[in-house]
Amino acid sequence: MIKLHSGGVVWNSGTVTKAPEAMAGNREKTMAYQILRKHHRGGEDGLLHLTFDSLISHDITYVGVIQTAKASGMERFPVPYVLTNCHNSLCAVGGTINADDHAFGLSAAVKYGGDYVPANQAVIHQYAREMLAGCGKMVLGSDSHTRYGALGTLGVGEGGGEIVKQLLENTYDVTPPQVILVRLTGKPGHGVGPHDVALALCGAVYKNGFVKNKVLEFVGDGIGGLSMDYRIGIDVMTTETACLTSIWETDDAVADYLALHGRGGDYAPLHPEDGAYYDGVIDIDLSRAEPMAALPFHPSEALPLRELIENPGDVLRQVELWAAEQFGGKAALHLTDKVKNGRLTVEQGVIAGCAGGLYDNIAEAAAILDGFDVGSGNFDFSVYPPSVPVELELVENGVAGRLLRSGAVCKPCFCGPCFGAGDTPANGEFSIRHTTRNFPNREGSKPGNGQLAGVILMDARSIAATARNHGVLTSAADVSYDAPKPVTRTFDADVYKKRVYFGAGNPQPEHALKFGPNITEWPKIPALSENLLMQVASVLRDEVTTTDELIPSGETSSYRSNPLGLAEFTLSRKDPAYVGLAKEIHKAQEALMDGKDPVAVKPELAEIMDEIHVQFPQAANDNIGFGSTIFAVKPGDGSAREQAASCQKVLGGWANIANEYATKRYRSNLINWGMLPFVIPDGDLPFTNHDYLFFPGIRKAVEEKAAEITGYVVDANGLKPFTVTLGELTDEERQIILKGCLINYNRVEK
Repeated sequence: MIKLHSGGVVWNSGTVTKAPEAMAGNREKTMAYQILRKHHRGGEDGLLHLTFDSLISHDITYVGVIQTAKASGMERFPVPYVLTNCHNSLCAVGGTINADDHAFGLSAAVKYGGDYVPANQAVIHQYAREMLAGCGKMVLGSDSHTRYGALGTLGVGEGGGEIVKQLLENTYDVTPPQVILVRLTGKPGHGVGPHDVALALCGAVYKNGFVKNKVLEFVGDGIGGLSMDYRIGIDVMTTETACLTSIWETDDAVADYLALHGRGGDYAPLHPEDGAYYDGVIDIDLSRAEPMAALPFHPSEALPLRELIENPGDVLRQVELWAAEQFGGKAALHLTDKVKNGRLTVEQGVIAGCAGGLYDNIAEAAAILDGFDVGSGNFDFSVYPPSVPVELELVENGVAGRLLRSGAVCKPCFCGPCFGAGDTPANGEFSIRHTTRNFPNREGSKPGNGQLAGVILMDARSIAATARNHGVLTSAADVSYDAPKPVTRTFDADVYKKRVYFGAGNPQPEHALKFGPNITEWPKIPALSENLLMQVASVLRDEVTTTDELIPSGETSSYRSNPLGLAEFTLSRKDPAYVGLAKEIHKAQEALMDGKDPVAVKPELAEIMDEIHVQFPQAANDNIGFGSTIFAVKPGDGSAREQAASCQKVLGGWANIANEYATKRYRSNLINWGMLPFVIPDGDLPFTNHDYLFFPGIRKAVEEKAAEITGYVVDANGLKPFTVTLGELTDEERQIILKGCLINYNRVEK
């Protein structure tokens, strides 16, 4: 189904030929660069300095974004900025604090001139598709699944710091990315949905890094046979390939979609120019696609669903081993006992979010279930539409009614099931979901408390087929049903006109921000000192460490407007000892900032400093910083939310040490919070957990762009050297690190 071709090629009228790297300048003829160059604001440093047509954030991120921008001197939103409320809206913890965040968001939209989408009106990305996307535009969102390529829009998901830069009228700076050509041919068969194609793509390219930080450019005759929702369903999952963004050729279907949503003028044909250079090719034959399943604990663990159905025992034993490895005996998944008479039974099915809850997916699920029921046993089936306009359409044309008659539960527009804030399965249960991720504990379980569930990602069609068989895992390709006939889609814009606050371009500076008791300012953060002493507060040896493990999602979302309150959850489900250890060494830095002796609050530092002074006698309270660091093999896969970095920072974190960083997003978040993104070669670590690491002259090394930086493990036997690097840093990024964080940088420089 999928074939990868490495090496440069040139596009000419739909055909590609091998090309030398010397032709890489012809990337300018790709669709991606046609858009990137229009948004580039110049510069002689070889980077792209981009501004965006609009910004979008949800209620996990927008309070922190606005607080950071306000502290940095923002007085208005200079470009359209949409605040949605699709993440915290149903978290049942924290008293008033979720609604307090929403009240803050509305007051900020009024004060600074933005748009505000109330809770349960739309999930963030559906609203962007319906109201923001347009051919040749760029949208920046503080959510990793900001992908609108199927609508001719370059959508980029980044941490809140990058949104702040746009709000301060600065640029998004990125090394010009490579571009991978994705050629679609053929037409999907019976029972095959967009998630099947997307999961197959993730399985083909994630682990080998084939598209990491690159742009995917979709072309080919296969596009024309796909509905817009089908294209969108594939496109939104490109985030899970680790690519930077995506773009598709446009056609009459895109024109019709934009016209339906009142933006016909935003259509433009997009195609590669003859001579366009690509850095590789992915060929996808849609006619060979089949229903897929992504096993716990990553979308890239994809295999044909038929293999799981035909041989569940062997497959599930492997998942049990993964669980044991992931959670070290704290919790376990016992899955093979769910196989009865050779068939695997699951307990829950969910169709939701920016990938699953699309009209076509829901309509197809209703067709599969028409005349059947989900049973009265242990299987639950929930459907979340992506927006009220889509929900209204489903109600008015009878699709919702057919689902309800089958026993499905139709729920509000909400992202919760995707990140553990809704429909958390019971301990030991298996859930099948058309959502974007199935990372460890992302569904809401707490392995540290002995609670663990598993999630298999599947397409809505096979989830509905399974529901029709009362939880017995079933491929949609194996059930008979009449696919929904094409219908004339509707979009009632009055739904939004009646509920959404449209304030873009109309700031009211006199309007007061509304602060709930949980909304707090960022604590004071010091600049990078001349020398740095850090204690290793956690060593994570998993192949990949996700942002959900660095800062859990789910009910913790309620505390995301309180930096110190949220920080209490840092690594809580992965390394519960981390917070206490980080706080202890942070006491030394706090003492310094209060003009006190750090050794007085942390007596064990006396011996450490004695060892340091043997070789570096100049190290003293006026030139040294104290804090913590973590090591992870490959941290940062997953969400764009900056809290994975900011929580470490407010606990005194100065650096991460990694063999590599899973995404640009996470590394950028570290930098924007003034944390050093150290890279250390694969192999035996020179340090262990709780060790002290000393970096003399670290400030000078950052200033002078040192290619290598020498650190020392400090113990009773003296100092043992080791070497790290920082990778590529822009001049601005270096200044942000030197100042201590983006807030400090802008407070001083602007």
